[in-house]
Amino acid sequence: MDLTDPPQKTLPPHAAAFAVHIFTACGAACALLALLAAVRGEWTTMFVWLGVALIIDGIDGTFARKLRVAELLPRWSGDVLDLVVDILNYVFVPAYAIAAGGLLPPALATPLGSLIAITGTLYFADRLMKTPDHYFRGFPALWNVAAFYLFLLHLPHWLAALLVAALAALTFVPFPFVHPIRIPHMREATVAALVLWALLAILALTDNLNPGFWTVTALCLLAVYFVGVGFLRRQHP
Repeated sequence: MDLTDPPQKTLPPHAAAFAVHIFTACGAACALLALLAAVRGEWTTMFVWLGVALIIDGIDGTFARKLRVAELLPRWSGDVLDLVVDILNYVFVPAYAIAAGGLLPPALATPLGSLIAITGTLYFADRLMKTPDHYFRGFPALWNVAAFYLFLLHLPHWLAALLVAALAALTFVPFPFVHPIRIPHMREATVAALVLWALLAILALTDNLNPGFWTVTALCLLAVYFVGVGFLRRQHP
């Protein structure tokens, strides 16, 4: 090594670890921006911010493990922080969007929105929400995804209401639901399906949630895959 080279500057370990917490907390800012867009009725913009939050949620854990955040910063609970941010993006903002988006019968919009908020919050408080082999138990409160499909499909109001009620009930039914990243069984196929879903979702957003027939069909088939693959799990609790 050339001794004349300037030393490379890196963040101290504790600062780098806390930067991961800040990165995770940025998901809460995404929730606020998504909610502001929803209040204005800018649904596409809302889903863009929810998508950014989804990306943050998908990669912050990798950073946390690599930088030993839990070991270096025991005062700050990454698990609690993650749950708080997830409730905002997966439950609270989508509950508002579903209730206020004209998707449901007017008389049922507020009660069903409240049902989403209650059942989703209870799900995130469940210490047994995941199986030992990392599958989710029941519908994993993915109300951001459910809201995306409701805006995409333009279902009759009564059918959308039935779907919301059914998903809320399925929160407490212990069927296996795949975690697309952490499950080794069929991981390659599931990750490929996830990437394809993300690309098609972006295409749908660029079309202002009015994509063509084949895009909608493909997104629906992928939803069937993600629900169905959990029932092919090899390991049981």
